Amino acid sequence: MKERYNRNILIEDFGEEGQTKLKNSKVLVIGAGGLGSPVILYLAAAGVGTLGIVDRDKVNISNLQRQILHTVKDLQQYKVNSAKEKVLWFNPEVNVITYTKLFTRLNANALVRSYDFIVDCSDNYETKFLINDACVKARKPFSHAAVVSMQGEVMTVIPGSACYRCAFPEAPIDGNHPTASEIGILGSIAGIVGSIQATEVVKYLTGIGELLTNKLLIINGRNMTFQTLRVKKINNCCNT
Repeated sequence: MKERYNRNILIEDFGEEGQTKLKNSKVLVIGAGGLGSPVILYLAAAGVGTLGIVDRDKVNISNLQRQILHTVKDLQQYKVNSAKEKVLWFNPEVNVITYTKLFTRLNANALVRSYDFIVDCSDNYETKFLINDACVKARKPFSHAAVVSMQGEVMTVIPGSACYRCAFPEAPIDGNHPTASEIGILGSIAGIVGSIQATEVVKYLTGIGELLTNKLLIINGRNMTFQTLRVKKINNCCNT
């Protein structure tokens, strides 16, 4: 372990204790696409012991511009299977559990209950609100992120902090917020945002650094600016 994870262990306040915490941790990643790809790869590289991956989609040619887990040979294969294959090539020490299904109200509680941290790499508002509500109910920490065009956002929620509904009380009306399929998405921006999510996961699991709690980090790739907005917890929201 020392040789493989030496550069982790050398980090101040990380050490072998932090590496052992990662090895003993279970992280659920919801979505194996543009955000999920860097999240899954970096968590596997860091040495997270168990990775759960939820995604029902198959790989198609338009995914390859940004979803770096997948290759041409994976076309029409389920993304979770492609992701598991790459993780095990990358780090065979990781236990990968795949769920070829949608994250729904019927399975949300059961899925999040078994994990130490949840990573929202989904691409639609309905799933994002569902992830928030399931994690808040189960008192599970999670990372929210979204990316479109050349912009992204990241927020970390832990029990007692402001949640996604505190920042966005209601889902936007259809048509008010264009999707990536309508206005595009730059793959490297998804990579930046996903890498930040992976960093937040590692920081939480090892107990080092300051998390993006009660704040929303906004990334603008056009002018390469990072802006942090404070998010106030709403007393009557679901996170009580």
